Amino acid sequence: MAELFGLSILVFARPYNARAKVIERFFKEFQEGFEKLLPSYIGSSINNKPAYMMRNEKLHKNLHCEYIPTIEETIKMIDMWLSFKNSQPCPNVPDKTISEVLSERKRQNIDINTLDDLMLATEVKTIQRNGIRFLNCDYFDERLYGFKSKVLIKYNLFDLTNIKVYTPKGEYLCTAKRVTETHPMAKLLGDVKDYEDYKQKIVKQRQLKKKTVESVKKYLETEDIKLLETQLEIQSSDLPLQGVFNTSLSGVQKMFKNNSEKYEYMIKNDPNNSWITEFKNTKEYKLLYE
Repeated sequence: MAELFGLSILVFARPYNARAKVIERFFKEFQEGFEKLLPSYIGSSINNKPAYMMRNEKLHKNLHCEYIPTIEETIKMIDMWLSFKNSQPCPNVPDKTISEVLSERKRQNIDINTLDDLMLATEVKTIQRNGIRFLNCDYFDERLYGFKSKVLIKYNLFDLTNIKVYTPKGEYLCTAKRVTETHPMAKLLGDVKDYEDYKQKIVKQRQLKKKTVESVKKYLETEDIKLLETQLEIQSSDLPLQGVFNTSLSGVQKMFKNNSEKYEYMIKNDPNNSWITEFKNTKEYKLLYE
């Protein structure tokens, strides 16, 4: 990536031409001066294995240490190696160190957020009723409310408190935050923090409902608006804060987030239950399944 008149230009190097790719030199120095010194190094290919992995190298195997550094330890060691590397004399300016030469270069005004976006990992996800499910956590933002489609997410494994959401074409939608679990009995058994979290999510849920109704009022009749409000009450489980329905099957307490989930469970496990017949006569069933 090069810059010309303030614009970033992507330049492709000629194949098998190491001189056209300056970064290749750094990778070689990093491997020779850092990677090969670690006891966990296993080589870059079959022909480039360390001595302790070779056949009949009993002495090297006995001397070898099985220590594997953690991510935090590896980061510290890389920082120390870089400090050592930059303290060496610069090949092109012998009377100065590499660090001094780099510090004298004119800094480019590069947006740190742009660099972050380029380095973030990406993955395709589908927006579900609780938002976006990723790494066993739900991520939600009010701008995702009502969407049921595939999106592109970008994330940083060192900070999973939020993820960036884009359309499949790469257009930015929002930054979704990780949804915290709500205490099922916050008012009775939870502490002050649990109850405040519960109240805030209830308020947010009602605001989204009101916003939806207000946006379509001018297109619907009064009876249709009442039907919409009823449907929103039924589908309140589309938000991260859910109600809980209980039933008892075979002496086991089963918990459901909504009647739809309960119906699907009953059909599979207890199809003769009288609750199914009662539910099929409700408006909720007709709205959801007919």
